[in-house]
Amino acid sequence: MTAATAAEPPRPGLAWVNLLFLTVAHLMAAFAVVYMAAIHFSWWTLGFGLVWGACCGLSITGGYHRLFSHAAYKAHWLLRAFYLAFGAASVQNSALSWSRDHRIHHAHTDQDEDPYDIRRGFLWAHIAWVVHRAPQRPTTGVADLESDPLVRFQHRHYVLLAILFGAVVPAAVGSLWGDAIGMMLVAGWLRIVVQWHATFSINSLTHMFGSRPYSTRTSARDSFWVALLTFGEGYHNFHHRFQVDYRNGVRWYHFDPTKWWIWTLEKLGLTSDLRRVAAERIREVRLATTNGS
Repeated sequence: MTAATAAEPPRPGLAWVNLLFLTVAHLMAAFAVVYMAAIHFSWWTLGFGLVWGACCGLSITGGYHRLFSHAAYKAHWLLRAFYLAFGAASVQNSALSWSRDHRIHHAHTDQDEDPYDIRRGFLWAHIAWVVHRAPQRPTTGVADLESDPLVRFQHRHYVLLAILFGAVVPAAVGSLWGDAIGMMLVAGWLRIVVQWHATFSINSLTHMFGSRPYSTRTSARDSFWVALLTFGEGYHNFHHRFQVDYRNGVRWYHFDPTKWWIWTLEKLGLTSDLRRVAAERIREVRLATTNGS
């Protein structure tokens, strides 16, 4: 069935807390732009906001996604703690909850159980699913994450950690050059909203636009343009076909800063056991897909 003809499952009721927070966050992000443009511009604030954004972005792509959701490699406890701190600052739920939803998405892609089922439309897959109460979903094992004391700690104290690393620490750092408010706005609210839409674009754009060189069984697609926005997560067709590979952009020229980050940290002893699908297997699948097998 296409998105236009698929029967749409009934939507659950609104999650009012999520809706209110998303609304406030977007308003604050808009004010952050006004603040920087018309009230007080600081290169220090802008620069540190970009660094904070990179730390948060890699904590979602390299941490929440490739490490915790897919176990595509192993990480030193210091790196896991880094991911969990800046992942909380990203305000996308705890690593445990995020990974559970993501594993359900992979197990039930384009089915009613898929939390961000693209058949319900772009808006649903992009953001509307976040502001609706989650229905009863299939049980998907996360026992591996529940056995990790750092993941358990973050899950229990997620809201406190989100406030601390998403607002308090940036404001404290900004006070060093007299711009605590600017840092809270830029490295906090504006960065959060930009990062949200980058992450959400994986659920929406890469299930609607792009190529499917490795599998046509699901809506997942490869998109170089989305990879530019998401530290390399845009090669989504490859990822859905080879979930355990630590790379999303498998070719050397693919823009995938997350795989470069993970590979570099391996040289520093902070990551290990990087999982790679054999090149021969990748070629075999690509050829079979091209031939319509």
